[in-house]
Amino acid sequence: MAQASALKGWRPLADRMRPRTLDEFVGQQHLLAPGKPLYEAIASHALHSLILWGPPGTGKTTLARLMAGASDAEFIPLSAVQAGIKDIREAVARARQVAAAGHATVLFLDEVHRFNKAQQDSFLPHVEDGTLVFIGATTENPSFEIIGALLSRARVYVLKALEAPDIRGLLERALTDHERGLGESGLTIEPEALDLLAQAGDGDARRALGMLELASGLTAASAVRTITLAQAREVASGGRRRFDKGGEQFYDQISALHKAVRGSDPDAALYWYARMIDGGCDPHYVARRVLRMASEDIGLADPRALNIALDAWQAFERLGSPEGELAIAEAVVYMAVAAKSNALYTGLGAAMADVERYGSLAVPLQLRNAPTKLMKELGYGSGYRYAHNEQDAFAAGERYLPEGMPDTHYYEPVPRGLEIRIGEALARLRERNQTARTDKPAEGQK
Repeated sequence: MAQASALKGWRPLADRMRPRTLDEFVGQQHLLAPGKPLYEAIASHALHSLILWGPPGTGKTTLARLMAGASDAEFIPLSAVQAGIKDIREAVARARQVAAAGHATVLFLDEVHRFNKAQQDSFLPHVEDGTLVFIGATTENPSFEIIGALLSRARVYVLKALEAPDIRGLLERALTDHERGLGESGLTIEPEALDLLAQAGDGDARRALGMLELASGLTAASAVRTITLAQAREVASGGRRRFDKGGEQFYDQISALHKAVRGSDPDAALYWYARMIDGGCDPHYVARRVLRMASEDIGLADPRALNIALDAWQAFERLGSPEGELAIAEAVVYMAVAAKSNALYTGLGAAMADVERYGSLAVPLQLRNAPTKLMKELGYGSGYRYAHNEQDAFAAGERYLPEGMPDTHYYEPVPRGLEIRIGEALARLRERNQTARTDKPAEGQK
């Protein structure tokens, strides 16, 4: 009894409160409601290799333990942060001993995305012949981080961040649990404080339980065993929302920011920008993407957007953080409310496709410079019409594409912003070109 009490004393509350059965598990109803695939697999003792992909503190390790326990299988936990090929060999040897006794072995690898290709390859023969049931846990997208051969042998289950009501229930259970939680302390909590901790957990049960444990320590010297809202604020302050500075969440959020700008929603654009800054994203990265938005999604519908994006980036470089972040926010909002056009983006893409399609076509002679006598004798620049000497500085009927290419309109202005006027002017020029070419005498005729 004394030993159990000592163990309880040093083990973190989150570890002590780890669910022991599916009934104690909170959240992930899309996987664990009766009739759902993972629930049925655990309930029917149907062991199979799988990848659990989801944010921290959503129950990946617990689910692996529950699946192994339900099937009375040996459970070997490894962390890719510390383990290597030697540990895998030892696990395989242990699995063979267990198999000889008539039991299966579940090898659980946490942070599986940290293993390189060779290390991941080492699992394949043992998963293939049934020596091991492999369960990997990752916070990163398996499509990018797990080798295809291992993915083909394992089913991927996507876990979601826990909702605040789910975390609130976990905290309440921890407060009243006399065996594993804080029940023996007689601790209570103000409802507002409980709500704050549940929200501050940000979908992570481990994080929320850790904050509750810290808050309980603040009441140790107090005669009133109640966690107050002020104490909850103290332990919850300074935390950052989920963000991984280069992983799945990073690219999801910059994608959301870009699409909000493209969709002309300044409020959503500011929200996603704030999320990235709050998570520790380098503002230089956002400034660079805003510059891309100015060219890709606004273009000549509002040419000022490019200058505003450049000015915001330069302002941040001069001011630094946090003052310079406001300049980038100004650019983000401007991009969101500016007239939109992807005419330049699609036009360049079409031109690049034709470059590949037609190959290295020669520059027409009349468009070449002739700085030497020989080049002039060869006809370089012969017949070129200097546009500034023509009416309206436009050489109507002149052609600037290579021989062998059809006349093509890559740039088609949209009827928004400045491109309305650009489109009108371009239509007049193209019409004059067409008329001049139609009226031009055929070669050899006068």
